[in-house]
Amino acid sequence: MSSRRLNHIFRPDGRAFIVAFDHGMIDGPAKGMEQPSETLKKIADGGADAILTSYGTALRFAAEIEPLGLILRLDGGGTSLGKMGPGSQFYTVEDALRLGADAVAVSAFPGAPEEEDSLRTLAKVIGEAHKWGLPVMGEMVPGGFDSPDHMRTAESIAIAARIGAELGSDWVKIPHAEEFEKVTSTCYVPAVILGGAKKGSERTMLEKIRGALDVGAMGVAIGRNIFQADDPEAMTAAVAALIHENVTVDAAMKILTGTK
Repeated sequence: MSSRRLNHIFRPDGRAFIVAFDHGMIDGPAKGMEQPSETLKKIADGGADAILTSYGTALRFAAEIEPLGLILRLDGGGTSLGKMGPGSQFYTVEDALRLGADAVAVSAFPGAPEEEDSLRTLAKVIGEAHKWGLPVMGEMVPGGFDSPDHMRTAESIAIAARIGAELGSDWVKIPHAEEFEKVTSTCYVPAVILGGAKKGSERTMLEKIRGALDVGAMGVAIGRNIFQADDPEAMTAAVAALIHENVTVDAAMKILTGTK
């Protein structure tokens, strides 16, 4: 696998701060994404390592994305206006290479009705991408994006994460759960946690990230909690400090609020 490409995403400390900015494929001009150029500049200035985004955003906002590693989402699901199921592949490895992507992303849903189709798509993309030395992030979500709580336990997530590794993912993006060390201790590729919808306070989110890092997570791939923050640049800087400087939650909050 191309270490040059991975080095655009993971820093020498082995950790990665990925901002997910692919929500427009589902929700269109979601809050915080109405003007992508402005938000993308704030994410880059705040110190993110890479962006996970759509073909259209990567194509039209190349200048704003240039400081960041680029992870291109190849698949997609239903829009907020429709009912198409998740897991359909829209773009190819060749499309990603033409855009200069450093990696590609595909989702898979162990335990969901789409399990077989999504796992086949992930495996197919991994095989094709690795021919070109292009890394793949497997987004492994047990039960699907709207899965019930019993599918989001550490045990279920550990199974999903390990399946992603076994299929050849270079790293996995997975939900967080209590007893997260059960996941990281049995997944032999780096695992980064997803954020999901904004819930609770900003401090609660920072505490979740700090806790995951402390038990072996190698970073995050979060979106709405960044680009829908009151100050996306400050929030990006706070999370970057947690990941790469190992600061405390209190220190990260001071970065977020601009206090000393």
